[in-house]
Amino acid sequence: MEARDTPIPVPALATEPRFAQCLREQLEEEQLLDRHYQLQKMPGGCVALPVLEEKLSQLWLPQEMPCELVWIQNPVPSRAARRQTPAQKLRDELRRLLGESWSEELERDVPHAWQRHKDLVLLSEDSFKAAVWEKLGPVLWETVASALGAQRLARRGRVLPDGMRSPRVTLLLGQDGWVEHVDNGIRYTFDVTKCMFSPGNITEKLRVASLPCSGEVLVDLYAGIGYFTLPYLVHAAAAFAHACEWNSHAVEALRRSLVLNGVQDRCCVHHGDNRQLELRDVADRVNLGLIPSSEEGWPVACRVLKKGTGGILHIHHNVETLPTTAPLQTPVLLAEQASPEGKDCNGEAWHPMEDREKETQGARIRPEWQRWAEATAARIRGLLAELHGQPWHTSILHIEAVKSYAPHVHHLVLDLECRPTLPT
Repeated sequence: MEARDTPIPVPALATEPRFAQCLREQLEEEQLLDRHYQLQKMPGGCVALPVLEEKLSQLWLPQEMPCELVWIQNPVPSRAARRQTPAQKLRDELRRLLGESWSEELERDVPHAWQRHKDLVLLSEDSFKAAVWEKLGPVLWETVASALGAQRLARRGRVLPDGMRSPRVTLLLGQDGWVEHVDNGIRYTFDVTKCMFSPGNITEKLRVASLPCSGEVLVDLYAGIGYFTLPYLVHAAAAFAHACEWNSHAVEALRRSLVLNGVQDRCCVHHGDNRQLELRDVADRVNLGLIPSSEEGWPVACRVLKKGTGGILHIHHNVETLPTTAPLQTPVLLAEQASPEGKDCNGEAWHPMEDREKETQGARIRPEWQRWAEATAARIRGLLAELHGQPWHTSILHIEAVKSYAPHVHHLVLDLECRPTLPT
Protein backbone atom coordinates (compact mmCIF):
# COMPACT_ATOMS: atom_id res chain seq x y z
CA MET A 1 0.00 0.00 0.00
CA GLU A 2 1.37 3.40 -0.99
CA ALA A 3 2.09 5.83 1.84
CA ARG A 4 0.23 9.14 1.77
CA ASP A 5 1.53 12.44 3.06
CA THR A 6 -0.15 13.57 6.27
CA PRO A 7 -1.40 17.20 5.97
CA ILE A 8 0.42 19.60 8.27
CA PRO A 9 -2.00 21.44 10.59
CA VAL A 10 -2.25 25.20 9.98
CA PRO A 11 -2.96 27.77 12.72
CA ALA A 12 -6.04 29.92 12.21
CA LEU A 13 -8.33 32.39 13.97
CA ALA A 14 -11.93 31.16 14.22
CA THR A 15 -14.69 33.77 14.45
CA GLU A 16 -18.37 34.25 13.67
CA PRO A 17 -19.16 34.72 9.96
CA ARG A 18 -20.29 38.35 10.53
CA PHE A 19 -16.81 39.27 11.82
CA ALA A 20 -14.84 37.32 9.20
CA GLN A 21 -14.36 40.20 6.73
CA CYS A 22 -13.31 42.68 9.44
CA LEU A 23 -10.88 40.18 10.94
CA ARG A 24 -9.46 39.38 7.50
CA GLU A 25 -8.77 43.08 6.84
CA GLN A 26 -6.99 43.42 10.17
CA LEU A 27 -4.86 40.33 9.54
CA GLU A 28 -4.00 41.63 6.07
CA GLU A 29 -3.07 45.03 7.51
CA GLU A 30 -0.73 43.37 10.03
CA GLN A 31 0.56 40.94 7.34
CA LEU A 32 -0.49 37.94 9.44
CA LEU A 33 -2.89 36.25 6.99
CA ASP A 34 -1.60 33.06 5.35
CA ARG A 35 -2.71 33.42 1.74
CA HIS A 36 -1.70 29.88 0.85
CA TYR A 37 -4.89 28.44 2.36
CA GLN A 38 -8.61 29.09 2.06
CA LEU A 39 -10.92 30.36 4.77
CA GLN A 40 -12.69 27.27 6.14
CA LYS A 41 -15.98 26.62 7.89
CA MET A 42 -15.63 25.03 11.30
CA PRO A 43 -18.04 22.88 13.31
CA GLY A 44 -20.59 25.16 14.94
CA GLY A 45 -20.68 27.61 12.05
CA CYS A 46 -17.50 29.60 12.74
CA VAL A 47 -15.10 30.66 9.97
CA ALA A 48 -11.37 29.97 10.37
CA LEU A 49 -8.85 32.38 8.81
CA PRO A 50 -5.38 30.83 8.35
CA VAL A 51 -2.51 32.82 9.90
CA LEU A 52 1.25 32.61 9.46
CA GLU A 53 2.71 30.24 12.04
CA GLU A 54 5.99 32.16 12.20
CA LYS A 55 4.09 35.28 13.33
CA LEU A 56 1.97 33.71 16.07
CA SER A 57 3.92 35.66 18.71
CA GLN A 58 2.56 38.89 17.16
CA LEU A 59 -1.05 37.72 17.27
CA TRP A 60 -3.59 39.58 19.40
CA LEU A 61 -7.06 38.28 20.19
CA PRO A 62 -9.52 41.23 20.21
CA GLN A 63 -12.52 40.90 22.53
CA GLU A 64 -14.87 43.02 20.39
CA MET A 65 -14.29 40.62 17.49
CA PRO A 66 -14.63 37.31 19.38
CA CYS A 67 -12.19 34.77 18.04
CA GLU A 68 -9.97 31.92 19.17
CA LEU A 69 -6.81 30.27 17.96
CA VAL A 70 -7.45 26.86 16.34
CA TRP A 71 -5.50 24.43 14.18
CA ILE A 72 -6.93 23.35 10.82
CA GLN A 73 -6.08 19.67 10.48
CA ASN A 74 -6.81 19.43 6.75
CA PRO A 75 -6.10 22.87 5.25
CA VAL A 76 -7.36 23.53 1.73
CA PRO A 77 -4.94 25.39 -0.57
CA SER A 78 -6.23 28.73 -1.77
CA ARG A 79 -7.02 29.33 -5.42
CA ALA A 80 -4.09 31.74 -5.51
CA ALA A 81 -1.81 28.91 -4.47
CA ARG A 82 -3.26 26.65 -7.17
CA ARG A 83 -3.10 29.12 -10.04
CA GLN A 84 -1.27 32.22 -11.12
CA THR A 85 -1.54 35.08 -8.66
CA PRO A 86 -2.38 38.65 -9.74
CA ALA A 87 1.21 39.63 -8.93
CA GLN A 88 2.52 36.89 -11.21
CA LYS A 89 0.06 37.87 -13.95
CA LEU A 90 1.16 41.51 -13.59
CA ARG A 91 4.81 40.57 -14.03
CA ASP A 92 4.07 38.44 -17.07
CA GLU A 93 2.07 41.24 -18.74
CA LEU A 94 4.82 43.79 -18.06
CA ARG A 95 7.50 41.40 -19.27
CA ARG A 96 5.61 41.00 -22.55
CA LEU A 97 5.10 44.77 -22.78
CA LEU A 98 8.80 45.58 -22.35
CA GLY A 99 10.24 42.63 -24.25
CA GLU A 100 14.03 42.72 -24.30
CA SER A 101 14.07 45.79 -22.02
CA TRP A 102 12.88 43.65 -19.13
CA SER A 103 15.43 43.20 -16.34
CA GLU A 104 15.72 41.97 -12.76
CA GLU A 105 15.99 45.59 -11.62
CA LEU A 106 12.63 46.40 -13.21
CA GLU A 107 11.10 43.28 -11.70
CA ARG A 108 12.05 44.55 -8.25
CA ASP A 109 10.23 47.79 -9.13
CA VAL A 110 6.92 45.97 -9.67
CA PRO A 111 4.69 45.89 -6.55
CA HIS A 112 4.08 42.65 -4.65
CA ALA A 113 1.05 44.00 -2.77
CA TRP A 114 -1.50 46.82 -3.02
CA GLN A 115 -4.73 48.08 -1.51
CA ARG A 116 -7.98 47.38 -3.32
CA HIS A 117 -11.09 49.53 -3.04
CA LYS A 118 -13.51 47.71 -5.31
CA ASP A 119 -12.58 48.93 -8.82
CA LEU A 120 -9.68 51.13 -7.62
CA VAL A 121 -6.24 49.73 -6.80
CA LEU A 122 -3.89 51.84 -4.67
CA LEU A 123 -0.23 51.08 -5.36
CA SER A 124 2.63 51.57 -2.90
CA GLU A 125 4.85 54.63 -3.16
CA ASP A 126 7.96 52.58 -4.04
CA SER A 127 6.45 50.99 -7.17
CA PHE A 128 7.25 51.89 -10.78
CA LYS A 129 9.94 54.43 -9.93
CA ALA A 130 12.40 53.63 -12.75
CA ALA A 131 12.56 56.14 -15.60
CA VAL A 132 11.65 53.50 -18.20
CA TRP A 133 8.10 53.28 -16.87
CA GLU A 134 7.42 56.97 -17.60
CA LYS A 135 8.31 56.42 -21.25
CA LEU A 136 5.46 53.92 -21.61
CA GLY A 137 2.83 56.56 -20.82
CA PRO A 138 -0.85 55.60 -20.34
CA VAL A 139 -0.34 52.10 -21.77
CA LEU A 140 1.55 51.16 -18.61
CA TRP A 141 -1.36 51.98 -16.30
CA GLU A 142 -3.87 50.34 -18.63
CA THR A 143 -1.75 47.17 -18.57
CA VAL A 144 -1.44 47.25 -14.77
CA ALA A 145 -5.17 47.83 -14.30
CA SER A 146 -6.05 44.99 -16.66
CA ALA A 147 -3.71 42.56 -14.90
CA LEU A 148 -5.11 43.49 -11.48
CA GLY A 149 -8.75 43.54 -12.56
CA ALA A 150 -9.17 47.26 -11.81
CA GLN A 151 -10.77 50.20 -13.60
CA ARG A 152 -8.85 52.90 -11.71
CA LEU A 153 -5.29 53.17 -10.39
CA ALA A 154 -3.63 55.46 -7.87
CA ARG A 155 -0.22 55.53 -6.21
CA ARG A 156 0.38 56.62 -2.65
CA GLY A 157 3.17 58.92 -1.52
CA ARG A 158 4.34 60.07 1.89
CA VAL A 159 1.84 61.61 4.27
CA LEU A 160 2.03 65.40 4.05
CA PRO A 161 3.37 67.23 7.17
CA ASP A 162 0.38 69.58 7.21
CA GLY A 163 -1.07 68.62 10.59
CA MET A 164 -3.99 66.87 8.89
CA ARG A 165 -2.24 63.63 7.82
CA SER A 166 -3.23 64.38 4.22
CA PRO A 167 -2.10 61.66 1.83
CA ARG A 168 0.03 62.45 -1.18
CA VAL A 169 -1.73 60.18 -3.67
CA THR A 170 -1.60 60.49 -7.44
CA LEU A 171 -4.48 59.27 -9.59
CA LEU A 172 -2.90 57.33 -12.47
CA LEU A 173 -5.97 56.03 -14.27
CA GLY A 174 -9.61 57.08 -13.92
CA GLN A 175 -11.61 60.26 -13.42
CA ASP A 176 -11.76 60.51 -9.62
CA GLY A 177 -10.57 58.83 -6.44
CA TRP A 178 -13.89 58.43 -4.60
CA VAL A 179 -14.36 54.93 -3.16
CA GLU A 180 -16.65 53.22 -0.68
CA HIS A 181 -15.55 50.93 2.14
CA VAL A 182 -17.83 48.87 4.40
CA ASP A 183 -16.88 48.05 8.00
CA ASN A 184 -19.27 46.25 10.35
CA GLY A 185 -22.24 47.23 8.19
CA ILE A 186 -21.23 50.92 8.09
CA ARG A 187 -20.56 52.57 4.72
CA TYR A 188 -17.62 54.96 4.53
CA THR A 189 -16.96 56.98 1.38
CA PHE A 190 -13.86 59.09 0.77
CA ASP A 191 -11.47 60.27 -1.93
CA VAL A 192 -8.25 58.23 -1.66
CA THR A 193 -6.31 61.13 -3.16
CA LYS A 194 -7.46 63.45 -0.36
CA CYS A 195 -8.17 61.31 2.71
CA MET A 196 -6.63 58.36 4.53
CA PHE A 197 -8.46 55.24 5.64
CA SER A 198 -6.84 53.02 8.24
CA PRO A 199 -8.31 49.51 8.73
CA GLY A 200 -5.86 48.95 11.59
CA ASN A 201 -8.21 50.39 14.22
CA ILE A 202 -11.11 48.07 13.37
CA THR A 203 -11.15 46.54 16.87
CA GLU A 204 -11.68 49.98 18.44
CA LYS A 205 -14.46 50.78 15.96
CA LEU A 206 -16.14 47.49 16.90
CA ARG A 207 -15.74 48.27 20.61
CA VAL A 208 -17.23 51.75 20.14
CA ALA A 209 -20.16 50.19 18.28
CA SER A 210 -20.92 48.01 21.32
CA LEU A 211 -20.91 50.82 23.91
CA PRO A 212 -24.25 51.64 25.62
CA CYS A 213 -24.83 55.16 24.29
CA SER A 214 -28.60 55.22 23.89
CA GLY A 215 -29.94 58.72 24.57
CA GLU A 216 -26.46 60.22 24.88
CA VAL A 217 -24.90 63.24 23.18
CA LEU A 218 -21.44 62.60 21.76
CA VAL A 219 -18.72 65.08 20.87
CA ASP A 220 -16.08 63.63 18.54
CA LEU A 221 -13.20 66.10 18.59
CA TYR A 222 -11.21 64.47 15.77
CA ALA A 223 -13.89 63.03 13.52
CA GLY A 224 -11.95 62.59 10.28
CA ILE A 225 -14.15 60.82 7.74
CA GLY A 226 -16.26 59.40 10.57
CA TYR A 227 -14.14 56.48 11.85
CA PHE A 228 -15.82 56.64 15.27
CA THR A 229 -18.67 59.12 14.74
CA LEU A 230 -20.51 56.65 12.51
CA PRO A 231 -20.24 53.59 14.83
CA TYR A 232 -21.54 55.73 17.71
CA LEU A 233 -24.55 56.80 15.66
CA VAL A 234 -25.29 53.64 13.66
CA HIS A 235 -24.65 50.87 16.21
CA ALA A 236 -24.17 52.44 19.67
CA ALA A 237 -27.43 54.42 19.25
CA ALA A 238 -26.11 57.80 20.39
CA ALA A 239 -28.96 60.30 20.25
CA PHE A 240 -26.85 63.05 18.68
CA ALA A 241 -23.25 63.69 17.70
CA HIS A 242 -21.15 66.81 17.27
CA ALA A 243 -18.35 65.91 14.85
CA CYS A 244 -15.34 68.26 14.76
CA GLU A 245 -12.88 68.21 11.87
CA TRP A 246 -10.61 70.83 10.30
CA ASN A 247 -9.67 69.02 7.06
CA SER A 248 -12.15 70.17 4.41
CA HIS A 249 -11.70 66.97 2.36
CA ALA A 250 -12.48 64.81 5.40
CA VAL A 251 -15.50 66.99 6.18
CA GLU A 252 -16.88 66.39 2.70
CA ALA A 253 -16.34 62.63 3.07
CA LEU A 254 -17.97 62.66 6.52
CA ARG A 255 -21.04 64.51 5.26
CA ARG A 256 -21.44 62.02 2.38
CA SER A 257 -21.04 59.04 4.73
CA LEU A 258 -23.62 60.41 7.17
CA VAL A 259 -26.12 60.53 4.29
CA LEU A 260 -25.14 57.05 3.05
CA ASN A 261 -25.92 55.64 6.50
CA GLY A 262 -29.11 57.69 7.02
CA VAL A 263 -27.91 59.45 10.18
CA GLN A 264 -27.31 62.97 8.83
CA ASP A 265 -30.19 64.38 10.95
CA ARG A 266 -28.49 63.22 14.15
CA CYS A 267 -25.13 64.85 13.55
CA CYS A 268 -23.82 68.41 13.42
CA VAL A 269 -20.46 68.77 11.66
CA HIS A 270 -18.21 71.53 13.02
CA HIS A 271 -15.64 72.43 10.36
CA GLY A 272 -12.58 74.10 11.85
CA ASP A 273 -10.08 73.99 14.70
CA ASN A 274 -11.76 72.30 17.67
CA ARG A 275 -9.79 74.52 20.06
CA GLN A 276 -12.08 77.34 18.87
CA LEU A 277 -15.23 75.26 19.43
CA GLU A 278 -18.00 77.27 21.07
CA LEU A 279 -19.90 74.27 22.44
CA ARG A 280 -20.21 74.09 26.23
CA ASP A 281 -21.96 71.78 28.68
CA VAL A 282 -23.51 69.42 26.08
CA ALA A 283 -21.72 66.06 26.07
CA ASP A 284 -22.34 62.79 27.88
CA ARG A 285 -19.36 61.30 26.06
CA VAL A 286 -16.31 62.74 24.27
CA ASN A 287 -14.12 60.88 21.81
CA LEU A 288 -10.50 62.07 21.46
CA GLY A 289 -9.24 59.82 18.67
CA LEU A 290 -5.97 61.52 17.79
CA ILE A 291 -2.51 59.92 17.95
CA PRO A 292 0.26 60.20 18.93
CA SER A 293 -1.49 62.44 21.47
CA SER A 294 -4.86 64.12 21.92
CA GLU A 295 -3.61 66.25 24.82
CA GLU A 296 -4.31 69.56 23.09
CA GLY A 297 -7.98 68.57 23.04
CA TRP A 298 -8.27 67.79 26.75
CA PRO A 299 -9.33 71.33 27.82
CA VAL A 300 -11.94 71.33 25.02
CA ALA A 301 -13.23 67.93 26.17
CA CYS A 302 -13.60 69.24 29.72
CA ARG A 303 -15.54 72.30 28.51
CA VAL A 304 -18.05 70.30 26.44
CA LEU A 305 -18.79 67.73 29.19
CA LYS A 306 -22.07 68.33 31.00
CA LYS A 307 -21.10 70.29 34.09
CA GLY A 308 -23.96 68.95 36.18
CA THR A 309 -23.49 65.22 35.55
CA GLY A 310 -20.16 64.82 33.78
CA GLY A 311 -19.58 61.92 31.45
CA ILE A 312 -16.97 59.66 29.86
CA LEU A 313 -13.86 60.59 27.89
CA HIS A 314 -12.25 58.14 25.44
CA ILE A 315 -8.65 59.35 25.27
CA HIS A 316 -6.30 57.99 22.57
CA HIS A 317 -2.54 58.12 23.07
CA ASN A 318 0.64 56.38 21.95
CA VAL A 319 2.47 55.04 25.02
CA GLU A 320 6.04 53.79 24.94
CA THR A 321 6.51 50.39 26.57
CA LEU A 322 9.71 48.78 27.76
CA PRO A 323 10.55 45.47 26.03
CA THR A 324 9.11 42.43 27.77
CA THR A 325 9.66 38.72 27.34
CA ALA A 326 6.14 37.75 28.39
CA PRO A 327 3.66 37.60 25.45
CA LEU A 328 0.52 39.68 25.71
CA GLN A 329 -2.36 37.34 24.97
CA THR A 330 -5.15 39.87 24.49
CA PRO A 331 -5.55 43.61 24.13
CA VAL A 332 -8.64 43.64 26.33
CA LEU A 333 -7.45 45.26 29.51
CA LEU A 334 -9.60 46.23 32.45
CA ALA A 335 -7.91 48.73 34.75
CA GLU A 336 -10.62 50.00 37.02
CA GLN A 337 -9.42 52.56 39.47
CA ALA A 338 -11.08 55.48 41.19
CA SER A 339 -9.69 58.94 41.77
CA PRO A 340 -8.57 59.89 45.30
CA GLU A 341 -12.14 60.82 46.24
CA GLY A 342 -12.72 57.06 46.24
CA LYS A 343 -16.41 57.03 45.30
CA ASP A 344 -18.36 56.59 42.11
CA CYS A 345 -21.11 58.86 40.83
CA ASN A 346 -23.64 57.17 43.13
CA GLY A 347 -21.51 57.76 46.19
CA GLU A 348 -20.54 54.08 46.44
CA ALA A 349 -16.97 53.29 47.42
CA TRP A 350 -14.66 51.83 44.76
CA HIS A 351 -12.48 48.79 45.38
CA PRO A 352 -9.94 48.95 42.55
CA MET A 353 -7.89 45.93 43.57
CA GLU A 354 -10.97 43.75 43.87
CA ASP A 355 -12.04 44.84 40.42
CA ARG A 356 -8.60 44.15 39.02
CA GLU A 357 -8.78 40.56 40.22
CA LYS A 358 -11.81 40.10 37.96
CA GLU A 359 -9.82 40.88 34.81
CA THR A 360 -10.06 38.54 31.89
CA GLN A 361 -7.68 35.64 32.34
CA GLY A 362 -4.47 36.29 30.41
CA ALA A 363 -4.98 40.05 30.26
CA ARG A 364 -2.24 42.16 31.78
CA ILE A 365 -1.76 45.84 32.42
CA ARG A 366 1.74 46.96 31.63
CA PRO A 367 3.13 49.34 34.27
CA GLU A 368 3.77 52.12 31.75
CA TRP A 369 0.14 51.96 30.61
CA GLN A 370 -1.20 52.18 34.15
CA ARG A 371 1.11 55.09 35.02
CA TRP A 372 0.01 56.97 31.90
CA ALA A 373 -3.68 56.34 32.70
CA GLU A 374 -3.29 57.55 36.28
CA ALA A 375 -1.36 60.66 35.24
CA THR A 376 -3.98 61.44 32.59
CA ALA A 377 -6.82 60.98 35.10
CA ALA A 378 -5.09 63.38 37.53
CA ARG A 379 -4.54 65.97 34.78
CA ILE A 380 -8.16 65.82 33.63
CA ARG A 381 -9.35 66.06 37.22
CA GLY A 382 -7.31 69.23 37.66
CA LEU A 383 -8.61 70.77 34.44
CA LEU A 384 -12.22 70.11 35.44
CA ALA A 385 -11.73 71.52 38.94
CA GLU A 386 -10.11 74.66 37.54
CA LEU A 387 -12.84 75.09 34.93
CA HIS A 388 -15.81 74.67 37.27
CA GLY A 389 -14.38 75.91 40.57
CA GLN A 390 -15.30 72.71 42.41
CA PRO A 391 -13.74 69.27 42.93
CA TRP A 392 -14.33 66.52 40.39
CA HIS A 393 -13.36 62.89 40.55
CA THR A 394 -12.21 60.61 37.75
CA SER A 395 -12.41 56.84 37.48
CA ILE A 396 -10.35 54.69 35.13
CA LEU A 397 -12.94 52.37 33.62
CA HIS A 398 -10.86 50.60 31.01
CA ILE A 399 -7.60 50.65 29.06
CA GLU A 400 -7.82 49.32 25.52
CA ALA A 401 -4.71 48.43 23.54
CA VAL A 402 -5.65 49.03 19.91
CA LYS A 403 -2.42 48.01 18.20
CA SER A 404 1.34 48.21 18.28
CA TYR A 405 2.03 51.43 16.43
CA ALA A 406 5.82 51.06 16.34
CA PRO A 407 8.43 48.96 18.18
CA HIS A 408 7.57 49.23 21.89
CA VAL A 409 4.92 51.91 21.21
CA HIS A 410 1.26 50.99 21.74
CA HIS A 411 -1.83 52.88 20.67
CA LEU A 412 -4.02 52.92 23.80
CA VAL A 413 -7.49 54.22 24.58
CA LEU A 414 -8.36 55.24 28.13
CA ASP A 415 -12.05 55.21 29.10
CA LEU A 416 -12.19 57.82 31.85
CA GLU A 417 -15.35 58.57 33.81
CA CYS A 418 -15.51 62.16 35.05
CA ARG A 419 -18.12 63.27 37.63
CA PRO A 420 -18.60 66.41 39.72
CA THR A 421 -18.26 65.79 43.43
CA LEU A 422 -21.69 65.82 45.00
CA PRO A 423 -22.12 68.21 47.94
CA THR A 424 -22.12 66.45 51.31
